[in-house]
Amino acid sequence: MRRTDVHRVTRETDIRLSLDLDGAGKTTIKTGIPFFDHMLDSFARHGRFDLSIEVTGDLAVDVHHTIEDLGIVLGTALAAAVGEGEGINRFADAAVPMDEALARVALDLGGRGYLVFEGGFSPAGPGGIPGDLIEHFFYSLCINAGLTAHISLTGRNDHHICEAGFKAFGRALRAAVAIDPAMGGEVPSTKGTL
Repeated sequence: MRRTDVHRVTRETDIRLSLDLDGAGKTTIKTGIPFFDHMLDSFARHGRFDLSIEVTGDLAVDVHHTIEDLGIVLGTALAAAVGEGEGINRFADAAVPMDEALARVALDLGGRGYLVFEGGFSPAGPGGIPGDLIEHFFYSLCINAGLTAHISLTGRNDHHICEAGFKAFGRALRAAVAIDPAMGGEVPSTKGTL
C-alpha cells in the first residue's frame, strides 16, 4: 500500500497530509499561502500523486514555520509510502522548461537525505516567499524522506523558475517511486536494503 496519512501538531503548525503515490494527480491543498498551494499543486499534478494538505500555521509571525514543517511532513509521508522500496526504480531525473526558466532535478530514494540546490531568486522571492525558504522546504523534505536531490534552477522570472522546479521534482519523483516489474519486488540496492 503506497498511501499514507500524517498528522503533525506543534506550537507553530497543525498539519494533516494524505499522499497516494499511485494516484491521478488529484489535489486539495490549503496551506494559507496561495503561491505555495500553487507550487504543491503543480508538484502533485505532474507527479500524478494524490495529495491532500490542510495546514493551520502561525502565519501572523511569517511563512517560515508553515513551509519548513510542511517539508518535514511531506518527507515523512513519502518515506512511509515508499516503505522498504521493494521494486521501485529508486533513481530518476527530469528537466522541465517554463518559458525562459529551466529546472533540472535528479533523485535517489536510497535512504540518505541530502540536498544540492543551485540557483536562486530575486530578493523579493517567488510569490512573496523568501527564496531561501524554497530551498529550505526541499531540504526539510529530503532529510525526512531519506532522499538525495540535486536541483538546478535557471531563469529570470521567479514564478517560472520556482514552478519549473516543483514540476521537475514531481516528474522525477514519479519516475523514482515507479515500480519496475523487472525488479521482481527486490529492493534496488546492493545492500539489500535502502
